Amino acid sequence: MASTKEIRTRLASVTTTRQITSAMKMVSAAKLKKAQDSVLQLRPYVQKMQEILGSISSSDSEGTSEFTKARDEERVLIVAITSNRGLCGAFNTNVIKQAVQIVQENYMVQLGAKKLSFIAIGKKGADLLKRRNLPIAEINTELVDKVNFDKVASYAESLMKAYSEGKYDKIVIIYNQFKNAAIQILTNEQFLPVPKAEVKQKAKGTTSTNYDFIFEPSKEQIVKDLIPKTLKVQLFKAILDSIASEHGARMTAMHKATDNATELLKNYRIQYNKARQATITNEILEIVGGAEALKG
Repeated sequence: MASTKEIRTRLASVTTTRQITSAMKMVSAAKLKKAQDSVLQLRPYVQKMQEILGSISSSDSEGTSEFTKARDEERVLIVAITSNRGLCGAFNTNVIKQAVQIVQENYMVQLGAKKLSFIAIGKKGADLLKRRNLPIAEINTELVDKVNFDKVASYAESLMKAYSEGKYDKIVIIYNQFKNAAIQILTNEQFLPVPKAEVKQKAKGTTSTNYDFIFEPSKEQIVKDLIPKTLKVQLFKAILDSIASEHGARMTAMHKATDNATELLKNYRIQYNKARQATITNEILEIVGGAEALKG
């Protein structure tokens, strides 16, 4: 059994750790509320824009925009959105695992031909990609540090420019979509080319056609204006989702860490009391033994 001094040292260490994890949990809970409100307010707007854009791209048989034209997937870019800080469970690891799985299932040829690249948005994702020796084209830690639409929009423009110049034939975004504080949904979205709207099935098994929109002033002008706006908002929404998921994951992880520290403290206190009782018993026995020796 450890000495009382060793147990006191462990008690002090675990107590300090519990104070830190409890404080981090409260900070993440406060940040989560703001991040959650932001992403939930933006989500319906993004969904409607993507619905309209998908319908336009489905009827864009003439190739009104270069962003709607499907290409041979020779050069692929995967944008992995993670965080700059850890202590949030498997939040960052899951994104990179998902990216690796997608590469293994779909892009091994491009990887072997050195035509597959990663952009790591977030320091932790960059570190994990480096450990796996995956090709990183760029690391950006600013977009998830202090989220700002103008910065995200500018970055989305750089991705669109790289696509239009033929540097990439397909761009995919992987991130954690926020559901609630305890659940994050791993999501991979095709950023470019703009995916076409899926044909939905009616109840009787027949297929339904896309909505027949009336374009004013012209379809070409609407596509030209709508696509860049939609892509900017799509990337902004993905980053907001990731930030809200990060706070939720960290809050959950710190809550579990605090509970574990509390349980550990309970066990250490029991050990300390047992050790202290054993020490007192030994001291009493020594006193009694000494008294008996004096009597003899």
